[in-house]
Formats: sequence, structure tokens, C-alpha cells
Amino acid sequence: MKRNRPGSNIEPLSADLPKSLSSDLRGHQSVRATFKLTVRAIDALSIVSVHLGIKQKSLFDHLIDDMASLSAIGRNLAPDRFRRLERVQKTYVISRRTLDSLERAARELNAPRDALVEYSIQRLMPVIERERRRHYLRKQMQERIQCFVQDGRQILLQSAGDLGDEDPVFARFLGAMDGLENALENITAFIDRGSGIEDF
Repeated sequence: MKRNRPGSNIEPLSADLPKSLSSDLRGHQSVRATFKLTVRAIDALSIVSVHLGIKQKSLFDHLIDDMASLSAIGRNLAPDRFRRLERVQKTYVISRRTLDSLERAARELNAPRDALVEYSIQRLMPVIERERRRHYLRKQMQERIQCFVQDGRQILLQSAGDLGDEDPVFARFLGAMDGLENALENITAFIDRGSGIEDF
């Protein structure tokens, strides 16, 4: 006698999604968009992304989704002055919703799309200034940690001679030093990665 498997009588769910959910999912799709921006704006986006650990796509979403700021930019925009800026092409991955919002704003404000992006990125300048100060503080902290590690290595060498490398106290301190040196490597890599902010 053939038995039905559990769930075999369940009707398949409809593949149709509610319009609101379907639209929301399409809005989160990633698309490529090319803009002509100044090198300073391109660098600013990269610096903030590195220092805050935020993807550039998310930064675009944050900057462009603010219609009030876009309107203010559009009202105060001097198109002739913007066209005189030396700019280069740069392609970014952004969300479909962000691109749609940007193009809608450009139409409604009668403003160049690239100009809205350029001056939206300029809003990151206070963040960069704050991160520049933090960058130098991090470097000072890194120097202090390096001195601390050097002192720790000297203690480790001395304790190896006094106690031997089989001693449990030596072994525990060795583990602590390994962790500290690994932390210093990660700190140094992070600071080096963000060093571009020094010349911005």
C-alpha cells in the first residue's frame, strides 16, 4: 500500500509576492552607476568607508536618500561652476532605490545628477576631519603599545632564563604576549590602511 509522504497534500505557495514586498526587494538590488566626480570626492568616499568600516554602497544610500539635503544642494547649485571642476569617471555599485531617488531628484530639481552626488559627498568633510584627529590619536596609541610590547619581550626573555620555558607562569605570559603582538599587528594594519587621510 502506497503511503503519502508528510506534506504531500499541501498546495504549493504562490510565487507572487505582495506588490509592496516585491518593490522593496527590487529597491535593494545592486546596480552599477557611473558618475563624473572630482578626485577629492572619490577619495573622501573611500576614506570614510575605510575609517568607519562602512561599505560605499551604504554610504551612497545614506547620502542620496536624504531628499531635504538634495533639495538644498539643488537650490544652491551653480551649474557653470560645477562644469568647470576637473572630474573623472568612477563607477560604483549602489542600490536600485538609491539610483531611482537620485534620478528623480535630478529631474525635479533640474540639476545635474553628478553635481548632486559630488556635493552630497562634500557633507562627509566634517566626518573626515573628526577621523583625521582620531587617526593621529590611534598612531600615538600604537607607539605606546609598541613600547609596551618591547618591554614585554624583555620580561619574557628574562623569565625564560630564570624559570625555563616549561614553567607554567612563563607559558601563560607567553600566551598573553602572543595575543598582544597579534593585536598590535591588526592595529598597525588598520592604521596603515587608513593612512590616506593624512594627505587628504
